[in-house]
Amino acid sequence: MAQPSTMPAMTKQMQDCVDACMNCHSICEETMSACMQMGGQAQMQVMRALMDCSEMTRMCADMMMRRSPMSQEMCAMCAKACDMCAEACMAMPDDPQLMRCAEACRRASETCRAMAAARM
Repeated sequence: MAQPSTMPAMTKQMQDCVDACMNCHSICEETMSACMQMGGQAQMQVMRALMDCSEMTRMCADMMMRRSPMSQEMCAMCAKACDMCAEACMAMPDDPQLMRCAEACRRASETCRAMAAARM
């Protein structure tokens, strides 16, 4: 017989942050694929930022969903990774995929920063 769950329900703020992180993770993965097709040495800095951001947003969402006691610190680190990725993507303002990615990164950063400051 299963034990009733004692985990508190996610707040709207937490759910918004998880959603923003998962969306950002997905767009970073798509953008990495697009960058690999483009090639070129200039892409290396962008690729590193995309990889870091993709991993951080996925991990951050996972930690919030399981109510990890380290979620708050993770949200702060994730916001920083998202900011760095948005900045790297903005280096190529003529590329619509990179601009879409920068926008998703900014949104995830904003929600993560709010969660880092919130009481969990």
